[in-house]
Amino acid sequence: MNAKRIRRLKEYSLGYMFILPWLAGFLAFMLWPFIYSFYLALTDYRFSADYSFVGFGNFAELFASDERFHKSLWVTTKLVLLAVPLKLAFSLGIAMVLNKGISGLSFYRTVYYLPSIIGGSVAVAIMWMQIFGRGGLINVFLQMFGIQGKDWIFNPDSALYTIVILMVWQFGSTMLIFLAGLKQVPKEMYEAVSLDGAGRWKQFRHITLPLISPVIFFNLIMQTIQTFQTFTQGYVITKGGPVDETLFMVIYIYQQAFSSLNMGYAQAISWVLLVIIGFATVIHFIASRYWVHYEDSDGKKGRRL
Repeated sequence: MNAKRIRRLKEYSLGYMFILPWLAGFLAFMLWPFIYSFYLALTDYRFSADYSFVGFGNFAELFASDERFHKSLWVTTKLVLLAVPLKLAFSLGIAMVLNKGISGLSFYRTVYYLPSIIGGSVAVAIMWMQIFGRGGLINVFLQMFGIQGKDWIFNPDSALYTIVILMVWQFGSTMLIFLAGLKQVPKEMYEAVSLDGAGRWKQFRHITLPLISPVIFFNLIMQTIQTFQTFTQGYVITKGGPVDETLFMVIYIYQQAFSSLNMGYAQAISWVLLVIIGFATVIHFIASRYWVHYEDSDGKKGRRL
């Protein structure tokens, strides 16, 4: 073995030595739990030493006879389809207002970002119960106009929508990302098209949206993944009720694992959720080829290939 190869081997060894703590943590706390989780999904494990291997029996039961799983799948999908577009649209609208160069921008950015910090907390969920409860602020306001309110949270027709409103209210982080993207759009382009008679809508459609489409795509992916994993809001406010109208998949996983002590079945649901999130992400990436524009190496804007 020549000296050059020995020196290269020493350099590689030094590099692996530096990443060894991370590699050990990855193997012990990520890869092994990931593999063991799939193994448990193939068993009837119930927090006891006496359990057996059932193969894909848990998955077959999920799709064949578990009506609550079907309900949770539909409710979670409905939440994603409602909350994600509304949150993105609302965040983009606020970002465009703040991008107009108004005074006190730093103050407004801080105020609007606060809901994203505390929005997923138990305290905010309890506050939401006080706002949309039978004697909450919404009904007090309606009574001023002679309108009799209802218990919005525990009404099957409106319970899910109160969660959607809460998630849209947590728009701060998404708004800041949009604001950063808007600031990268050259103002000269707006000035050029305005001289050609393009109104605000055409400017937004043909300049703003294409140039910030990578930012929209990033927020879309992140919010879709995050919304599929919704737990705190639904569990604290409604505990999955009424009549399972807010039984999100993560809440159902929690109920199976820690209420029914059916850990193997809960792991099977977790893997189904993982596959759904992965499938949704792949679909987003495939569709992005037709509407997301990136800057090429020559500095020109073009569609992603």
